Amino acid sequence: MTPQEMAKKLHSVPGRGCIAITGSGIQAISELFAEPGTSRTIFDVQVPYSRLALEEFVGAPTDQHVSAQEAKLMAESALKRARYLAQGDEGDEPLFGVGCTAAIATDRVRRGEDRAHIAWTNGVHSGGTSIWFDKQARTRGDEDTIVSAIVLNSIAAASEIEERLDLHVLETERFDEFD
Repeated sequence: MTPQEMAKKLHSVPGRGCIAITGSGIQAISELFAEPGTSRTIFDVQVPYSRLALEEFVGAPTDQHVSAQEAKLMAESALKRARYLAQGDEGDEPLFGVGCTAAIATDRVRRGEDRAHIAWTNGVHSGGTSIWFDKQARTRGDEDTIVSAIVLNSIAAASEIEERLDLHVLETERFDEFD
C-alpha cells in the first residue's frame, strides 16, 4: 500500500480527529490533504514546534521532550481538541488524536539519537510506536518519510483499519510499539 492509498482508505472510513506533530512527520499531512475527503478525516492539525508551543499544547511542561510520554500527552491533547471541535456535529462518529514528536537528522550538532515517538488514542484504545534511526544510513528526508508513514499507520490504528504502510526499518535501527 502506498501513502496515497492509505490516505484514500483513511478518508473512506468513519472517524475524524486531530493531529499534533513536532520535529518530523509533516509529509503525512501532505498525503492526507492531497487526496479528496480530508474534511471527513481531519478536524485540525497543530505543529507546536517550539518548546513553549508544545508545552502550551499539552498543558504542562514535560520532563523529557521527544519521548514516548510526550507523544502520549500530545495524542491525548489532540483527542481532547477533536472532542471539542466535534461539538454540534450530527452523528456519533469515532474520534481520534495522534501525537508525533521527533528529533531527526539536522544541519547542526545535536546530542542524542535521531528518533521519533508517535502515539494515538481513540478514547477506548491507545498505542504508539518509537523508532531510533541509524544516523549513518538515512537522510533527513528518508527519516521524515518513515515518521510520516508511522503517523498514517497510527491514524489507521486509531480508526481500526488493519492495513499498514511498510516502514522498511533497517537491522541497525530500533523499533518498538507501546501501549
